[in-house]
Amino acid sequence: MSLSKWFQYITPNFKFYRDGFFEFPFVANTPELFIESTIKSPGSKHIAKEQLVVRNNPFIKGAMRYRKIDEGLWLTITNVEFKHDSVIKSVYAPDIPSDHYSITFTVFESEVQLNNVFIDKMPFQNKFWAFKKPGVDVGACFYKGSKCLFYIYYVSPSWLHENIPLDQLDTKLPFKKFLDSDKGFVSYQDIVPNAVELSQEILDTFKTFNTDILNKTILKGQSLSLLTSFFKNVFADNRDDDYQGKGSVDYKKIAKCELLITTNLSKPFMGIDALAEKLYISTSKLKSDFKSVYGTSILQYIIDKKMQLAIELVKNTDMQIKFIALEVGYESHSKFSAVFKKKFDKLPSELRPENMVN
Repeated sequence: MSLSKWFQYITPNFKFYRDGFFEFPFVANTPELFIESTIKSPGSKHIAKEQLVVRNNPFIKGAMRYRKIDEGLWLTITNVEFKHDSVIKSVYAPDIPSDHYSITFTVFESEVQLNNVFIDKMPFQNKFWAFKKPGVDVGACFYKGSKCLFYIYYVSPSWLHENIPLDQLDTKLPFKKFLDSDKGFVSYQDIVPNAVELSQEILDTFKTFNTDILNKTILKGQSLSLLTSFFKNVFADNRDDDYQGKGSVDYKKIAKCELLITTNLSKPFMGIDALAEKLYISTSKLKSDFKSVYGTSILQYIIDKKMQLAIELVKNTDMQIKFIALEVGYESHSKFSAVFKKKFDKLPSELRPENMVN
């Protein structure tokens, strides 16, 4: 596709600055078109031999790697830092078919403010998965300074049918209900164990692809293993959701909501009503939109993130566990330990080296 034709599709959807965010659409009909439009976007340098696009413009800095892994299966890996508050959203060229599903694993890096005298900040990772049906409009908001790593698998119906026979699922499974519904996407919190480590291995294979004649086979095996693990855990997920369309999602306000939650995990939660008032959104829409984007309720999300912060503090600091409990909002050491064990199947003390003070 020529650059002029690409702009022809982009222009009607391009709203350069709106409500404090710079908005950037991407053509999402096919993986090939998405890759081509990225290569031809301003500020991009294409290194064809490595299947790598380096990007540095006034809004973002980073790189995208891409590979066709199998017939009907593509993967792009994008590492990006946002220089301004930005919205990235999908658009579709009307005269080009769009039949690929997408499976996205996203890792966001941020810092959490702590109340501890000796440790004022803690690096923190948010990990999300999303499954999107073909032709569905989605958007995501990112704040200035956000560092994100996106693994996006583009999957054709024929590849899914051959490798993940979705048509054989029990109709009572929540994921099957989603497939049969009008809802366009579903998201999950860190649903694949060791996804970061497994994805890093895939990225390493991308980076060294031309140095080993077996890397094509290795990459195919790595990707199939990760996707199989994703679907296995998704099929086991028993979330309660009617999967009915609930109108358009206010992605900007939900992004702001998530930011307020994850950067203030050491502070008492202000409450959903106060949060909604701060975001200028109704309580009911905040709850509905948040669950639609993050796949869980706000309160459960907060508990999950507090436990993720807790395990980082347990593993990577020598802070006493009673103080870690206070740091994530638990005055009772025993209640904190009980919630921690329910989440991770181990007590905090069991994850500490023997010589570390608890």
